[in-house]
Amino acid sequence: MSLLNQLFNRGILGAKCKTCLNLAISRIKLLQNKRDMQLKLMRKEIAQFLQAGQEAIARIRVEHVIREQNIWASYEILELFCEFVLARVPILDSQRECPSELREAVASIIFAAPRCSDVPDLLHVRNLFAAKYGKEFIAAASELRPDTSVNRTIIEKLSVSAPSPVVKLKVLKDIVHEYNVEWDSSKTEAEFSKKPEDLLNGPKQVSSGTTPSQVPPKHSPSNEAHPIMSAQRKGLECHQSPSPAATTSLLGQGGTTSSIKNDNTTSVNDLRNETRPQSSAVLERAHAAIAAAERATAAARAAAQLANIKFSTQKLEEQKS
Repeated sequence: MSLLNQLFNRGILGAKCKTCLNLAISRIKLLQNKRDMQLKLMRKEIAQFLQAGQEAIARIRVEHVIREQNIWASYEILELFCEFVLARVPILDSQRECPSELREAVASIIFAAPRCSDVPDLLHVRNLFAAKYGKEFIAAASELRPDTSVNRTIIEKLSVSAPSPVVKLKVLKDIVHEYNVEWDSSKTEAEFSKKPEDLLNGPKQVSSGTTPSQVPPKHSPSNEAHPIMSAQRKGLECHQSPSPAATTSLLGQGGTTSSIKNDNTTSVNDLRNETRPQSSAVLERAHAAIAAAERATAAARAAAQLANIKFSTQKLEEQKS
């Protein structure tokens, strides 16, 4: 009989599945009570933040509240599925394929087991289902393939995507209504209505590198086709005689330059006449200073000679005595 049971995959679940399901149910109840207390405290804190006018912190905290509420709701559904499968373990053990009425419950437990790390007993149940129905059945439920029937509510509640602004605003309003907080939601609604900026891709419109003023001028085809002829024309224009208007302008320029030269010569002569008396006075002062210096040197020499005479007479008197 054991060989036949192995061929038909019978007798694999048995008591192990019942034990794991019972442990999972009791653990889920404990976690629900714990999360219920945490949710009350978190909602109360958000109400206090809104009352104090700290809406930015409340908008951030409300996402965590929504996440905890989703996990709490998914645990409630999983508890019902575990109780449903526990009551029908003999049916699962007696049939080779998963019955259609139990497919949703089994697939939901398989999908939620790796996403509910607080309930490790679900992983043991998942391994038992893998031994019973094969790895392909487990992969189909885990990857949400079309042929599986995982509960849609569990998929939504265990999703890792951020909650929508509508859901966040609804939870905030529920908290305000629960704790009777006076709060104007217009600022938060305006903040939620803003579209997120795409900071990675940058601006979509790229400005052109050249402006209309920087566009190079277009050359006429005639000049490009005959560059030698244009150069010859320029040379001829340079060698042509100047026009009468040009000569008159040159004469006018010559008259102005001659007048400028005359003005410059007169100004130089005036400067020379002004500097002559000043230079003579300076020379006289220099001569007087030189004479005074010569007198001072002569007086110094005379004083030195007198000092030498006095010193020599003193020595002679000392020698005589």
